[in-house]
Amino acid sequence: MGKSRNPRRESAATVVEAVDGGLAELIPDRDRARAWTLLVDGAPQSHVDLDDPAYLSFEYQRRLGHVIDLVAPPGRPVHAVHLGGGALTLARYVAATRPRSTQQVVERDAPLVQLVRRELPLAANTRIRVRSTDAREGLAKVPDGWADLVIADVFSGARTPAHLTSTEFLDEVRRALKPGGCYAANLADGPPLAHLRGQIATAAARFPELALLADPTVLRGKRFGNAILVACDHPLPLAELTRRAASDPHPGRVEHGKALTDFTGGAVPVTDAAAVASPAPPPSVFR
Repeated sequence: MGKSRNPRRESAATVVEAVDGGLAELIPDRDRARAWTLLVDGAPQSHVDLDDPAYLSFEYQRRLGHVIDLVAPPGRPVHAVHLGGGALTLARYVAATRPRSTQQVVERDAPLVQLVRRELPLAANTRIRVRSTDAREGLAKVPDGWADLVIADVFSGARTPAHLTSTEFLDEVRRALKPGGCYAANLADGPPLAHLRGQIATAAARFPELALLADPTVLRGKRFGNAILVACDHPLPLAELTRRAASDPHPGRVEHGKALTDFTGGAVPVTDAAAVASPAPPPSVFR
């Protein structure tokens, strides 16, 4: 038998609005009373449950949620920077799971920010500041050593902009991080995984400790998908990351150490001069 639909959702209408990035759609979730999925030009961006902001529907966001959970002891407030806002899903998650956290979100698409704040308002007690500017420009305004966590989840036309893929960009990330802070990036790639390998090599040039969380089929180059790169200047909680990734509804694998170095296949770090945007996903990804 299929799931019964929530009658409160039957009359909820999709919200469609033009934003800088294209056509944004907020589609009601028929199974959750106050939950919505954000699409931009047909590409799924975020899922938000206003009644339960700790609920993460998207696979890659759950993996970023694991990083958020492990960046500090449970419940401890953190300073977090989110590069890329979408529907502010991960900022809401931090606010729900780590009350009194202070967060900065950098999202250059100001009309998208206005749409999200109007249709999916933030709770009154959240300490979330949103800047409508370029991600790297916004990061440059974060004080030195301010952040416990920097999350990069920036896509323009379903591609990560080139200037957010370089060693110079990661120099800015490191400047903004506290000693012991972590960087996490949502990366998207498909066979032959040249972009993903290059991003691992780039992070390895700036951080001593790395891990990669992804679906095994993505890591084997069998399909296009997301991978979460985590980078720190101190040892990562690998055992717990591995346990959480394996227990997801769509189990993931954690690569680290020599296996991750070998995975790069000799890729070299990316600099501003050589940086290119991440590859566009094939049309079948969003069907």
